[in-house]
Amino acid sequence: MKFGLRILIAFLALVFVSGTAFADCKALPDHAALQSALKASVKPSGGPSNGGFDLNMWATIVDRDGIVCDVAFSGKARGDQWPGSRVISAQKANTANAFSLDGLALSTANLFSAVQPGHSLFGLQASNPVDPAVAYAGNSANYGAANDPMRGKKIGGVNVFGGGLALYKDGKVVGALGVSGDSSCADHNVAWRVRKALDFGAVTAGVSKNKDDGIIYDIDATGASKGGFGHPTCAGTEPDVAASIGAGSK
Repeated sequence: MKFGLRILIAFLALVFVSGTAFADCKALPDHAALQSALKASVKPSGGPSNGGFDLNMWATIVDRDGIVCDVAFSGKARGDQWPGSRVISAQKANTANAFSLDGLALSTANLFSAVQPGHSLFGLQASNPVDPAVAYAGNSANYGAANDPMRGKKIGGVNVFGGGLALYKDGKVVGALGVSGDSSCADHNVAWRVRKALDFGAVTAGVSKNKDDGIIYDIDATGASKGGFGHPTCAGTEPDVAASIGAGSK
């Protein structure tokens, strides 16, 4: 009896020390599905152009509690995409999940204007910081693999540019997707493609003119967003790509 109690205590201690949580990932895409959808959505691995630099990308899925379910990359090795974008993709997933509801989806792209100085959500980006003990834990060789060290842990973080989208099923938010590794505008386009490929894009309502969480390019020459949820354009043809796939508009 005492031996069994010691095992239980040791297990609970491991959970608290490691930060491991209990993820509800059963209804979400697994690592293979996420990686396959990502590879099919970026040009270097055979997909279409995203309008930006057409680089390889990272993607992360979190459940409704913000616990990381899976992390994947599109290249042949983890160094084929920006190393810093691994954590950014997780941060974007956490943000889209944290600020979307069953009746209102907000993409990370929708938050850009609202968090600028003098606007309604200024300071939001400094809340809910990334947990560095989760972000940089474990063996780097496992980054982006099915056993990525972030899996099963709460990453935290708030990101306020394109690439994070909530995941919807049967009218409910069930988690979120974050994509990073290119321009922020291109990241949004790729995330949109990945979400559609995974069949989690049945958004119920949003702030875009399409009543979803598409990117809104309505920032004028003074830097003001006409509707209050605008995102700046990037250097390439990302707005054209967004319009062609239904991921945003001016």
